[in-house]
Amino acid sequence: MPIFPRLLKTGLLAALQDTPVVCLLGPRQCGKTTLARTLEPDYAYLSFDDDATLTFAQADPAGFVAALPPRVILDEIQRVPELLRAVKLAVDVDRRPGRFVLTGSANLMLLPTLGDSLAGRMEVLQLHPLTAAEQAFAPGRFLSDLLAGALKPSLSSTALADGEDLARRVVAGGFPEAVSRPESRARAWHRAYVRALLERDVRDVARVRDTAAIARLLEVLALRTAELLNVSSLGKELDLRRDTVEHYLAICERLYLLRRLPPWHRNEAKRLIKTPKAHLLDSGLAATLAGLSAADWNARRDRFGHLLESFVAQQLIAQAEAVDPDLRFWHYRDKDKVEVDFVITRGRQTWGVEVKAAATVTPADGHGLRRLAERAGPDWQGGVLLHAGNSAFPLQGDRNLAAPLAWLWEM
Repeated sequence: MPIFPRLLKTGLLAALQDTPVVCLLGPRQCGKTTLARTLEPDYAYLSFDDDATLTFAQADPAGFVAALPPRVILDEIQRVPELLRAVKLAVDVDRRPGRFVLTGSANLMLLPTLGDSLAGRMEVLQLHPLTAAEQAFAPGRFLSDLLAGALKPSLSSTALADGEDLARRVVAGGFPEAVSRPESRARAWHRAYVRALLERDVRDVARVRDTAAIARLLEVLALRTAELLNVSSLGKELDLRRDTVEHYLAICERLYLLRRLPPWHRNEAKRLIKTPKAHLLDSGLAATLAGLSAADWNARRDRFGHLLESFVAQQLIAQAEAVDPDLRFWHYRDKDKVEVDFVITRGRQTWGVEVKAAATVTPADGHGLRRLAERAGPDWQGGVLLHAGNSAFPLQGDRNLAAPLAWLWEM
């Protein structure tokens, strides 16, 4: 399996220069350990998936930390939450930067007992599954060029033959092990991945008896990825109480299976009462759970449209972690049901990204971007309508452009 370049490596190296503890979080098998171990030979490596290491750390956290070498990678830290206090005490005595690299397959910031343990002493970086740009060994400049206003009309992008290349990329997703396999074997890997998470990792973040119910919830979420999250409807469909569904959704978020995209509104208070969208974090995993293959691109275009939107979310949010971790992502939907798939903000600066599975769009398209620009007013920085064609041209409206989806991995 090839070693793919990671956009986040520059940020990881920078954090190690001035921060005692750097925590690299992300889904299991997304490449955290591979990225962290590129720091060798300066860093020793210990994994809490090893039973002997886990037992020592749980039995004597202070003794375990005291016995560590000067620089160390501690893998799967969520399995030993009691260790974080010992790490904190060690850092308070010696605050040299780059002492500890922690990796975790659960979002520690969403675990109530862990979120504040190393406040002020730790920088958290989020590693996502491979982007399409990383898989293509490309720089991954699309988002940075969008933010800089550097996207220009062009007729030079590689054509996508009937969407086949795009469909393959969407169905492949971004887990390194899955993208290195043929599609049928990748589906087998995805299914085994979910089983392993439910059988082992769920207990690291919550007490749940009925993991089969979480498996059913994931399948329904895969069918509804990129749709508004209706918790009551999910409860009725799965015959679960609303609070149980909310609990299971929180578990899926902690394990990096699900992301909620909050609604954008000019009035910030109204964002709190509107409905988020739910995206499965990896489009390949979503495709497997929804029973979609690349061959379904034409016959099931309606379902592929939602899957494509989650794929683009995966690309943009992963690029944002490397470009500017302070960027925030939203979706827009107003009372007239005019929508924009992604609203990106930095302070009050606002950009929009719309996604279309069609290969043909016209300069008049992009109604949602024009509406969003009106709502954003002077904060509007520009928008892009990504499509399955091979050309880029101006859209009606201020600083709006239609551009090929292929720019996500060609740039």
